Amino acid sequence: MDNTDKKLLNLIQQDFPCAPRPFEELGKKAQLSGEETIRRIRALKDEGVIRQIGAIFDTRRMGYASSLVAMKIAPERLDEAAAVINEHPGVSHNYGRNHDYNLWFTIALPPTVSLERTVNRLHELAGAQKTRLLPTLRLFKIGVQLDVTGESNPAEPLPSGAVWSWKTAPEAAVVTEKEIQAIRCLQEDLPVHPDAYAQLGAKWGLSEEQLFSYVESFKERQMIRRYAAVLHHRSAGFVVNGMGVWKVPVDRVEELGPVMGSFRGVSHCYQRPTYDDWPYTIFTMMHGRNGPEIKAMVAAIAEATGTAEYAVLYSVTEYKKIRVKYFSLELDSWAEKYAATPASKN
Repeated sequence: MDNTDKKLLNLIQQDFPCAPRPFEELGKKAQLSGEETIRRIRALKDEGVIRQIGAIFDTRRMGYASSLVAMKIAPERLDEAAAVINEHPGVSHNYGRNHDYNLWFTIALPPTVSLERTVNRLHELAGAQKTRLLPTLRLFKIGVQLDVTGESNPAEPLPSGAVWSWKTAPEAAVVTEKEIQAIRCLQEDLPVHPDAYAQLGAKWGLSEEQLFSYVESFKERQMIRRYAAVLHHRSAGFVVNGMGVWKVPVDRVEELGPVMGSFRGVSHCYQRPTYDDWPYTIFTMMHGRNGPEIKAMVAAIAEATGTAEYAVLYSVTEYKKIRVKYFSLELDSWAEKYAATPASKN
């Protein structure tokens, strides 16, 4: 990648143009023609740097229940258990990490499906020794925007006010059948073509004007957080992924959560529940080009908050990483294959 490629990657992670000829609009920001922009974006996709360009929806506004889940699996069975978890269409991310709880995945389910019952069934199918459900109690920051140019310091805080928090989960938006069709369309990968939206919409019987109207409506209703690109972290040079977990007293979570989320290299910052064997209240996801970058972020967060009790869980194996598919018909097939009956957890 040259500097122009890196600039393009930074731009498309922030906000991708919703316009009749989007690559021309994007090119203007990078002082490129539409043709040259398309050539570069195609090359970056072919090289595996760009994972997808599409709508990034807010899970809770879509009426979905979601959670991070930690499982303790016998080490010799980790790959086998991960394969079982990967089969579930609601699982978007699944990692092996360096901890007794060695399998970590995220799952999102529509309101018609029980999250707890499904996780209990996955616990049984995977042969887990222990399973901990870790839903978001409070969100301080969300959004992976990697500075591919390397011009910023990930261990520095963002400007004041860049981090926000919700104390209660947002209400689910009411969507029509026509809007569900639009959602299914907008979550697909945008074709790298001069008339990209016309090409995308044609597969779903929608015009580009209709797509733009839906995007505007969904943004106004806070269903779409942004329409943007998601990168393959490792291909973009961010080869280390560390999950910092912090033992912050509950009465200080609201104070320190925004501070932890303010650092540039932190992509996600949440409050999650604790258990007898899991005392950590705040989670920070960090992405770096190397181990020292992660360690510098951790040290900066610890110093800024005065938090001395924490752990960093590194990703050892990436078993699955996809975008959440909303209103997918695949859930019915999984339920038929694995009748989701309750199972006991240790």
